[in-house]
Amino acid sequence: MDTSRLLRTTGTVIAAAGLLLSGCTSGGSGVAASAGSSAVPAGLRPYYEQKLSWRACGVPGFQCSTMKAPLDYGNPGAGQDIDLAVARRTATGPGKKLGSLLVNPGGPGGSGIGYLQAYAGIGYPAAVRAQYDMVSFDPRGVDRSNPVECLTGPQMDKFTQVDQTPDDKAERARLVAAFKEFAAGCQTRSQRILPHVSTVDAARDMDMLREVLGDEKLNYVGASYGTFLGATYADLFPDRVGRLVLDGAMDPSRPAIDLNRDQTAGFETAFRSFATDCAKQSDCPLGQGDPDAVAQRLKEFFRKLDAQSVPSGDASRPLGESLATTGVIAALYDESAWPQLREALTNAMDGDGAGLLALADSYYERGADGKYANLMFANAAVNCLDQPPAFTGPDAVDAALPSFEKASPVFGAGLAWASLNCGYWPVKATGEAKALPAKGAAPIVVVGTTRDPATPYKWAQALAGQLDSGTLLTYDGDGHTAYGRGSDCIDTAINQYLLQGVAPKDGKRC
Repeated sequence: MDTSRLLRTTGTVIAAAGLLLSGCTSGGSGVAASAGSSAVPAGLRPYYEQKLSWRACGVPGFQCSTMKAPLDYGNPGAGQDIDLAVARRTATGPGKKLGSLLVNPGGPGGSGIGYLQAYAGIGYPAAVRAQYDMVSFDPRGVDRSNPVECLTGPQMDKFTQVDQTPDDKAERARLVAAFKEFAAGCQTRSQRILPHVSTVDAARDMDMLREVLGDEKLNYVGASYGTFLGATYADLFPDRVGRLVLDGAMDPSRPAIDLNRDQTAGFETAFRSFATDCAKQSDCPLGQGDPDAVAQRLKEFFRKLDAQSVPSGDASRPLGESLATTGVIAALYDESAWPQLREALTNAMDGDGAGLLALADSYYERGADGKYANLMFANAAVNCLDQPPAFTGPDAVDAALPSFEKASPVFGAGLAWASLNCGYWPVKATGEAKALPAKGAAPIVVVGTTRDPATPYKWAQALAGQLDSGTLLTYDGDGHTAYGRGSDCIDTAINQYLLQGVAPKDGKRC
């Protein structure tokens, strides 16, 4: 079971209990500085004027540093700071250097440093890496930057197995108790930072990083939730926008319940693409026929697991409905995972749940040692601060269930109940859903994939329309996000924008 709304970029996941990223936030602590270093509030000047000390950090070719930021932007002189981990790979040359290119992989809760070192810093097009210093940071509350902590490994093992499609009062009570236990754990272990991890706070950190790196403008590629972070930055600091790519975009004007329901429909669309392909394969465990028939067989399998789990190779974690649903959804992020999903489903239906459990573990970032990365904890902390909760109690979920099940007959019920988690959060939300026009910003490229499971295409259309300078680039295809996923048309358009500053024509399709 997931904890809230989660977006990912890397072909693994969004689980079946919560979902997606966050809506927009207008709050957070403090006030934004207007463009120009002279306009930085006096209390923030020491932070903007700090010098980073770079050091080797274990991965050849990369350097790391630590940036100080105020814990509370509303009271930066209070003496309470946080340390933010930063990493870079300097431009490889030759050619004109274009400054820094900041990248963010999404989440919220995804490690920017991990993404930089494992992919962006070595896998982005050579021409981009030649002219930009590739840079990222772990946002506040994430991984190396004062990580939010909530549950122990054994507690998370238990949490991920809680029935997310409750059939009676007792099961509802257990699900609510699990959400409350999760929230209480976050409050106990992370009370100091919990009120200060909003997307607005992270966007302000990004502006400070831009200045500390010596860049007049922010050049940025954000994927998934990273599009919301980038759009938030642009709205706060429009005069400091350089070349911004928002790939796998979300719609910040949608309230939490609508975001969750939209994403539920997105996973239904992605599953139907998988189902259509699966029915053509000789090894499809869900049989032949149209997508409705394939979906019904998967739903029946989930129903059987709800009644009786199957062995997974881990006696303490048999494969039940919750973990199985998470595993399936994880594989829908990237069509290259479809063969793995077919095999995992085949084995699970034959009584061996190890394959689906492995997919679920990849989603939750659970290591072989039973320890979890802090992704799920940071994800909930950011989302629950960025918007008021989708639901405040089980009765509200009941009222919305029909619309969620209409959006996805297979996943709707679980994703609706998952949306209840922020209803028990210990810190009141500081943000709200609203459009982010970023008036006065330079052209911003918004990328949407027509059958994206996690960020439905209509969100990209909406964000591009909200941004005064937004230009929409469309990839007609499957999977989550588009840049670097095999489309020469998409990659050429984005590379031209990043390297030459020429945005693709609004409405361009690939």
